[in-house]
Amino acid sequence: MVRIVAYPKTTQAVVPLPAYSPPPFDTAGKREVLIGHAGPLSGPQGHFGRDNENGVRLALEELNAQDLRIGGERIYFTIASLDDVADPMTAVAVARRFCAMGVAGIVGHLNSGTTIQASPVYASCGIPHITGSATNPRLTRPKFPTTFRIIADDDWLGVALGRYGAQILGIRTAAVVHDRTPYGQNVAEQFRLSARANGIQIVDEQVTSDKATDFEVILTAIKAKAPDAIFYGGMDPQAGPMLRQMQQLGLDKIKYFGGDGICTSQIAKLSGNVKTLDNVICAEGGALLNAMPGGAAWKEKYDARFPGQFQVYSPYTYDATFVLVEAMKKANSVDPKVYTAKLAETNYKGVTATIAFEANGELKNPATTLYTYKDGKKTPM
Repeated sequence: MVRIVAYPKTTQAVVPLPAYSPPPFDTAGKREVLIGHAGPLSGPQGHFGRDNENGVRLALEELNAQDLRIGGERIYFTIASLDDVADPMTAVAVARRFCAMGVAGIVGHLNSGTTIQASPVYASCGIPHITGSATNPRLTRPKFPTTFRIIADDDWLGVALGRYGAQILGIRTAAVVHDRTPYGQNVAEQFRLSARANGIQIVDEQVTSDKATDFEVILTAIKAKAPDAIFYGGMDPQAGPMLRQMQQLGLDKIKYFGGDGICTSQIAKLSGNVKTLDNVICAEGGALLNAMPGGAAWKEKYDARFPGQFQVYSPYTYDATFVLVEAMKKANSVDPKVYTAKLAETNYKGVTATIAFEANGELKNPATTLYTYKDGKKTPM
């Protein structure tokens, strides 16, 4: 069961939750516990947000089937899903709304910029949130006791790509482009540092925005420098058109690097499956889905429940939901002021990994996987 609220960018007004139908199981004598999910459910990044929401929903459906008792009460979980439209100020409004609603915990947000802006709000009202997709290292630097991440951060992604480019592909020159977002800037900076440390010369640096679709001027300037590779820090709605325009400008021989924001199945469609897609090498936090402890079996369940909707992060939001509930069970309470401390003690064998946290809320021992595209399909390297 999903409650969805859309917040337009032009306002932070709190919109009442719409009515929803009863859950498909017996709730008589049970206490409802709200779990929040936040992410872009509309707009160019809506496919990411809906995938993340699906992961939470699947986890809660399985938890509800267990007929749990916590704190002496029979409980059932409901997902309250709010649309932050990938906008940091809207994310702040969403976070305040969750605090007012009294949700027990939050899975989200999708983007680094939205998660970083929302995290102080969650800290102020004492509600824990776990992101399975926001990768900017700045998120955990304030060391809020309510902030957790269960995926590798950008430092790991950028380092892996810089090393691979230099040591395996023999790349000697590269251009760097980012979309000005916290995520895009940081993953680009980490690639830049790693590339230079491994002997790659950065011959050009350009900036765009996370709303742009025309990259001709940027790419023409880069073409004049004749780099071996381009690194793009951003998301697939920009990477797809950029690859298409690289093809048109004759930049079809150079490698195209990026982080998890471009490492999607959607990028093939967004690029028109052009030849330059074959040159993409992208990094994603975590292990290959089939190499995750429960990945293959989980994917079968996901596809049966949400056919054709899988993107990247839903295994992480699924695990994040179970991590929240495991902490509630350990504390014997659904009150975030009681169970939040138990999150720091997490040792949960999930689909993605065995999840345990560093003191600042970072995942211990995160994995990273590199991918390319063959015949339009995302393929592990």
